[in-house]
Amino acid sequence: METLETIARAGTPQGEVALRRRGDAIELIVNGVFAMDSREVTSEIALADAAPLGRVLVGGLGLGYTAARLLDRGTLHLDVVELAEPLIAWARAGVTEQLGRVASDQRVRLHAGDIADWIRSQPGPWDGILLDVDNGPSFLIHDHNERVYSAELLATFLARLAPGGVLLIWCEEPSPELLATLSRLVAEASEIIVPIEREGRRFDYALYRASV
Repeated sequence: METLETIARAGTPQGEVALRRRGDAIELIVNGVFAMDSREVTSEIALADAAPLGRVLVGGLGLGYTAARLLDRGTLHLDVVELAEPLIAWARAGVTEQLGRVASDQRVRLHAGDIADWIRSQPGPWDGILLDVDNGPSFLIHDHNERVYSAELLATFLARLAPGGVLLIWCEEPSPELLATLSRLVAEASEIIVPIEREGRRFDYALYRASV
């Protein structure tokens, strides 16, 4: 039987955020909802692998797997914006090995804030912008993240890209509406299905890609 241990917990204006160790895995719990764990990070890695290198912005730190993959691939500069300030503090304190590794890399800048507000005051440009701030428009942990998937904010992200830059969005399930919105904004928008198997069940996560 696996042991369950809470290794960090803190309240935020949006609810509680916690890190738990279940056996040999680390879990991230946000607002009482399971967000991810370290056992299955295929889609987080796929998100990083679909991105161009150079200067990259990631919305959502999570457990650090997307950011770490980008660093492994050789990105030159990485901005990470995270809504939950305690998660940034835990990364800087090295509460988990992966988060500590990301925070200690000299190419990384961690920013506490809501990506939907933060991006408006930043000129960019970035070669890649990766958004993994929630589960996608069909299953939100934080209701206010609905605006992240709006045409108005997606256009703002696209405007912060360098020529040839790419916007990538992680979703827990396919979202035809999101693809349709991106297709209205740019000529090149596509869906990448990432099949996942967990405990004998198959899930289709989705990445949405828009290039300028």
